[in-house]
Amino acid sequence: MTEITIPPIDWRVATQLCIIFGWASVLLIIALFVPRSRIRVVGYLAIAGLVVAAGAGIPFWGGSAETFGGMLRLDTYSMMLNWLFLAAAAVVIAYSLNYLPKHGIEHGEYYVLVLFATAGMMLLAQGGDLIVLFLGLELLSLTLYVLTGFAYPRETSEESGMKYLLTGAFAGGFIVFGIALIYGATGSLNLAAIGDTLARAALAAEDRTYLYAGAALIVTGFGYKIAMAPFHMWAPDVYEGAPTPVAAFLSVGSKAAGFAALVRFLVEAMGSQWPVWAPALATLAIATLLLGNIGALIQNNVKRMLAYSSVGHAGYMLLGVLAAGAPGGMAGQRGVEAVLLYLLAYMLTNLGAFGVLIALEQRGELTWDINQFAGLWARRPLLASAMAICLLSLAGVPPTAGFWGKFYVFTAAWQAGFGWLTIIGILTAAIAAFYYVRIVVQMFTAEPSRETPAETDPALRAGLVIAIAGILVLGFMPAPAIDLVQRSVLATVGGQ
Repeated sequence: MTEITIPPIDWRVATQLCIIFGWASVLLIIALFVPRSRIRVVGYLAIAGLVVAAGAGIPFWGGSAETFGGMLRLDTYSMMLNWLFLAAAAVVIAYSLNYLPKHGIEHGEYYVLVLFATAGMMLLAQGGDLIVLFLGLELLSLTLYVLTGFAYPRETSEESGMKYLLTGAFAGGFIVFGIALIYGATGSLNLAAIGDTLARAALAAEDRTYLYAGAALIVTGFGYKIAMAPFHMWAPDVYEGAPTPVAAFLSVGSKAAGFAALVRFLVEAMGSQWPVWAPALATLAIATLLLGNIGALIQNNVKRMLAYSSVGHAGYMLLGVLAAGAPGGMAGQRGVEAVLLYLLAYMLTNLGAFGVLIALEQRGELTWDINQFAGLWARRPLLASAMAICLLSLAGVPPTAGFWGKFYVFTAAWQAGFGWLTIIGILTAAIAAFYYVRIVVQMFTAEPSRETPAETDPALRAGLVIAIAGILVLGFMPAPAIDLVQRSVLATVGGQ
């Protein structure tokens, strides 16, 4: 009988994950004994757990280790992404502290679900094995299904939760089938082992067919998660119906986690097959850029506009993914840097924009029609200024964080030989500028549609200040952020 050997486990690699999983489980018990009138305490405790988890990763910065037989990794790439996920979750919880009771949906389980969703994102960033990537995706998806429909009994929220569940189930099915085919072709589920197998020896024709079919199915599954065309049609309805803090979490955390896993898979496992998958992904990037930005152009509902906008931004990040897989160390390094910097800028910008929407929604402006923003400068100058900064950053106007994100993505794509794709990206960015500026014009030049009282809570103001300050600091002083992402990709690119 073959002896079963258990590989040595380095728990340092899973420190942040253990903190989040453990604290979420503890909070689930604590929430049972907290009075309904003081359930906000659970939210503050959740933020404390996120801060502790973020601090626990500092001693491991700059190192690289793996455990569970290479299934779980901790390197500078995953560490930076973990910090992005933890920061986004903390801001979303801060946004939710006053939002939930205002809408009569405050339950302690909400904050626990956010923590579990964050753990799923971290699994996607640290996964070195297709099984771990699938587990992370399913954990993230299951929690987001519940959070999307959390505004029960609001019909739009229930509808968005059901739509997200159905599309997520299809995505999970595609990924499982793809994993099976890749295992059949290569005999491995480990990303590095798959990459070594494909780089060392040519596969038989039949195995190559299985490999490409499996890779296509996995990209399709993650395409649903990142709202890549043509798998994006769930996004407008889900963003519109979900509680606004959850929509913010979907737009930044879920997208970042999907791209984290997609880069791992395409660069580490399928890097040697770049000439095969690059044209297909380039075609999908073009479709995503066009459908996202043109779809946003015709929207009058601001929430749906931001949903289509997120589709367009996925297209820009796909340019970075294409560059990340390109042959040559510098081209690949620049591509991963571009994806990370864009994710950082996009996270700050979208959290700020959704923070303004939450402030308006708390005051009863629930229709989300663009005309609701008419004269916002006269009514609430600080909110109007914050929204303008976020919209200009989304458009890529200097000196904002969004400008440097687009600049890095376009530069990486150009250096990787995708000059024609870069030109398409610049043209679609010009289209995007129109619908962003249209809202700015409404806020600053149109007559106020109605008078409404001011109502922002300290937690919401703190989240907005963090987001707006991050946009401006990254815009005026990009060097520290660029240095951070450069340090974050050395181990990843070196492994190609």
